[in-house]
Amino acid sequence: MVLAATQVREIERATLPNGIRIVTEAMPYVRSVSLGVWIGSGSRIEHGPENGISHFIEHMVFKGTKHRSAEDIARSVDSVGGGLDAFTSKELVSFNTKVLDEHLPLALDILADLVLNPLFREADIEKEKSVILEEIKMEADQPEFVLHETFISNFWKGHGLGKPILGTKETVRKFGQSMLCDYYNRIYSPRNILVTAAGNLDHENIVKLVRDKFEGLQERGALPQDTVPRPHAPLILKKKESLEQVHIALGVPSYALAHELRFPLYVLNTVLGGGMSSRLFQNIREKQGLAYAVYSELNLFSDTGCFTIYAGTAIETAKQVVESVIQELRHLKGELIGEEELRRAKDHLKGSLMLSLESTSSRMSNLARQELYFNRFMSLDEMLESIEAVTRDQVQAIAHEFFCTENIALAMLGRLAGVQVTREDLVC
Repeated sequence: MVLAATQVREIERATLPNGIRIVTEAMPYVRSVSLGVWIGSGSRIEHGPENGISHFIEHMVFKGTKHRSAEDIARSVDSVGGGLDAFTSKELVSFNTKVLDEHLPLALDILADLVLNPLFREADIEKEKSVILEEIKMEADQPEFVLHETFISNFWKGHGLGKPILGTKETVRKFGQSMLCDYYNRIYSPRNILVTAAGNLDHENIVKLVRDKFEGLQERGALPQDTVPRPHAPLILKKKESLEQVHIALGVPSYALAHELRFPLYVLNTVLGGGMSSRLFQNIREKQGLAYAVYSELNLFSDTGCFTIYAGTAIETAKQVVESVIQELRHLKGELIGEEELRRAKDHLKGSLMLSLESTSSRMSNLARQELYFNRFMSLDEMLESIEAVTRDQVQAIAHEFFCTENIALAMLGRLAGVQVTREDLVC
């Protein structure tokens, strides 16, 4: 077994002989422990008819294991006042729980059982298809979600990042036991599994518990090959007459999650649309009264990223909102942000960072993010210093790099009769 420790944040790391990684952070001033088992592959590596299978398996493990029924799983953590959850993203699947420190062995036993011993019974698969098909319908009734999927599927066209995490009605209906077992056996492999824990814990005890549960898991062959996606910049106008608003998504490429300039990128996002004092909010909502919701966000991945702006407005003002957004991009390229604006953005980021790391569950997730994307662990001071070191020139340089007319992708959804947007309207 390979052991390594860092002196920052009381983080310790271990690797079992079969390749499973374990990262813990001791927080002796709390009484809880948050524990997560992370599968380092999400929907982006699914190919063709597999689309949605990572999410489907995440659901299926809760339908029963070799040692617990679905009801036993539901009751096991509830009975000790804890929480049990799971999610699938483009690049990760997570199974996680939060319990009192005295119930840590039970929590790990449950998570290990879910990950190692799912049954994938045919009858359960058929029932869960209905559940997920309803989930797909539910999402289809939410215009922001439909807009997001429309935008992403065209921005990352032809790549797994552009495919929906839930899959489609067509792919989900074709899932069967053999298909699930084949995918599970390829993906749930020791080198692809990370265990993280944060809270009132002892590292060596965590390692022992994980070793007892996972040491028998053997490698199951090579993981699927992936490629770096190429961004596209289409203009998509999708009509939906039942909507009262026009929903607008505008985006450009950005850096990968671990890029060295990510902190200036965070500042740029905060200045543009990261809060109530941002330029988009103040101009489009407060000054012009054109939208209730308007913001920007970053969707960053292991090898690429996307900087997206969203707004919802009336059909009569849709083009005016697009023009206002482009004007803000133009200003960020043409002028340095003010010193006071920079200060506000830095303080906003530092405050958000500190508040986000106050709980054991957020620390546990942060450990996974740093292990999987950075392969190192940053102290809070290092992160705060990185934010503080951002300059106005760096922010403007990133705006110049990405806010280019030919880079801009646009998607609009709603009653679009008479609305026309061309590439010339996006000149910045």
